[in-house]
Parts: sequence; C-alpha cells; structure tokens
Amino acid sequence: MTRPPFGVQVFIGMAIGLALGFAARRYDLAGLAEGLKIVGDIFVQLLKALVVPLVFTAIVASIAALRDLHNAARLVAGTFLWFGLSALIAVSIGLTLGTLLQPGAHAGVSAAAAVRPDTAGSWLDFLRGLVPANIFGLEASTRLTDGVAKTGLSFNVLQLIVVAIAIGVAAVRSGEAGAPFLAFNASALAIFRRILRWVVRLTPIGTGALLGSAIVRYGWQSLSALGTFAIAIYLGLALVLGVVYPLLLLANGISPRRFFATAWPAIQLGFVSRSSIATLPVTEQVVERLGVARSYAAFAVPFAATTKMDGCAAVYPAVAALFVAQYYNIPLHGVDYLLIVLVSVLGSAATAGLTGALVMLTLTLSTLGLPLEGAGLLLAIDPILDMGRTAVNVAGQALIPTIVAKRQGLLGGTLVEAEPAFA
Repeated sequence: MTRPPFGVQVFIGMAIGLALGFAARRYDLAGLAEGLKIVGDIFVQLLKALVVPLVFTAIVASIAALRDLHNAARLVAGTFLWFGLSALIAVSIGLTLGTLLQPGAHAGVSAAAAVRPDTAGSWLDFLRGLVPANIFGLEASTRLTDGVAKTGLSFNVLQLIVVAIAIGVAAVRSGEAGAPFLAFNASALAIFRRILRWVVRLTPIGTGALLGSAIVRYGWQSLSALGTFAIAIYLGLALVLGVVYPLLLLANGISPRRFFATAWPAIQLGFVSRSSIATLPVTEQVVERLGVARSYAAFAVPFAATTKMDGCAAVYPAVAALFVAQYYNIPLHGVDYLLIVLVSVLGSAATAGLTGALVMLTLTLSTLGLPLEGAGLLLAIDPILDMGRTAVNVAGQALIPTIVAKRQGLLGGTLVEAEPAFA
C-alpha cells in the first residue's frame, strides 16, 4: 500500500494524540496518560541523544566547507543582522499588545502567587556560556527533591558550538595532518544523519504522544485568571508567525507556502516538545530541504537554536514585563520601553547558556528594576504558553538561515545538494 505523505502522517498522529489526550483526561485513564507520557519522553530523548554528535560533526564539516567561500564573513554578519531585525519587529509587537490590552490590569491572579524564581538571568551569563568548562560542553547540576539529592548531566549546546568551531578551524589550519580527522568527521556525520532519518520516521507517533500528554497534564482551566495575558501572548505569536514571517519571506523572493509546508514538521515538533534543542536535528533537516547549502545550515541552525528566540526572548518578555509593571502599578517611561527592546534584541544571546523564557523574563525585569517576584505570577500557565513560544522560536530558526542563504545566493543547493529530509 502507498503510504500517505509525511505531513499527512504527522497530522494523523496529532489528531489521534488529541483524541487520546482528551479521553484520558475526561475519563481519568491513568494508564493511557502514563503511556502517552512515556512514548513522548522516549521520542524527545532519542532526538536529544543525537544533538551532540550531530552538532559537533556538522559544524566541523561546515567549517571545512566554508573555507572555500569568499563570503563566509558576510554570511555570519548577515545572520546576526537578521537575528536582530526580526527580534526588533517581534518585541515591537509585544510592546504594542501589552500596552493596548493591559493584561496586568485585568489579571485575576492572587498576589500570593508572586514568588521569586530560583533561576535569574544575568548579562554575565553570555560570557560564562561561551567559555567551555570542558571539551564536551558537559554540565552537571544537583537538585534537592523531597530531601533527596539528584544529580543530572546535560550538554551546553552553545559551548559545544564554540568547541566544534575551534576544532574545525584547527583541523583546517593543520593541513595534511588534519585531513584524516576531517574525513573521519565527514563519515561520522553521514552515519548520524542516517540515524536521524530513522528517528524522524517516528515523528507522527512521537508528536501525537506529546500532544496527548500535554492535554492530560495542563488542560486549559488555569488560563482563566490570566486570560488577557495569554491572549496577548498568543496574538503576538500569531502575528509574528502568520504576518511578519510571510512578509519577510515575500520581501526576499521566497514563497511562504513552500517555506511553511517544508518547515512544518519542525514547527509542530517544537510546539509539542517545547524544546528548540530537542527539535534542532529536525530543524536542520527542513532547512536543508528548503535548499539552504549544508555548509551554511550546519553552522547557522545550531547557533540559531541557542540564540534566536522571537517567542521566548521578544514577544513574551515584552508582554510579561508590561504585565508585571501594570500589576504592581509601576509606571514605565520611554527609556524603559527602549530597555525592553535592547534586552529582547541582545538578551537571547546573553542568556544562551541558560535557555528558557523564565531566565529571559527575569533578565528583563532586573534590567527595568521591576520586582522579580512578578515572574511567579505567570508560572501557572507557563507550559501552555511555552508551546506557542517554542513553535515561533523554531520557525524563526529556520527562517533566518533561509533568508540569508537566499540573499547570498546559497539557496537551492548551489553548493551542496541536500538529501530529502524524510525519504
């Protein structure tokens, strides 16, 4: 039998996941709820397991390929320029909606919910995040849960990018001595890409399970007290995704329909997984499928996944900062609005070592001198908002490399012919 197209498979998986999630929540089916959670978690873990080897080998290979490009510096500069431009537009939308809708003045949340977060953003985090603590970018953290200490290991992707760039440059500069290493790296990259294609085949099942699990865990009841705030956030995200991004694509001669049709698997996976890092392997595949040269995509997409966050670092902190100011009746002036813009444009890079919208929000609040406890007022609905924020993040992480590649003549596989993403 002929299999339906991959996009259709994903939609079918999401529909089944929705139905199972609502059934588990409506009839209190604990076994089904736990099964959805386990399947979704396994799928995310498989993707995360591939992030480190894929990022390292892809960036080393991209460094080897970029050495022959005369416009490598313009590629990097153009990437940063478009990062900042799209963030500027997104934060402007957030400020406009926050001013018009006044979410803090209409909040029904109790002041008792104001709790100072354990983690806060700092401008020094950017420097700390850039300097690798070890060659693997490995970090260990210990948390106390019910009096029991639990230690977990994680990879700082930004540090891993720095390490991979350094090793790639060193291998290229080593001449013949570095050639065997680059050949081995290219072989390893091909192997990991093949494994990724196997994992991507599970996307319909994984996204269905993740979506169903989200319905079971979060529901929508908690939205009532912060309804205006949630509406402002999702309206801002919708404007960025449905208006700003298509206009930027059209302005650069790129079909929005083709872009979203191709990038949709990564966008919807970002929505249900709530993790740009977990979605990174799929994002890079769809960017290559859009025709972006692999030598550039392998550098731009991992870097964007850690620093390009129009949802978490632009729309959300702008609306949330205005919410906190309105809730505590603290007036904001023109300088404060400019500070919000500055933090949103630069802040995602400054907090790249500590990813997450909460860190970005606390950085914004501390810069404005607003009470950090205000962040605690919004935690009840953060998972629901995070789904939309991450989807926009991932869309932007695919958008900017596509636009830059088009402007530099690298779109359409002019340097490297990309493999079909889901063949």
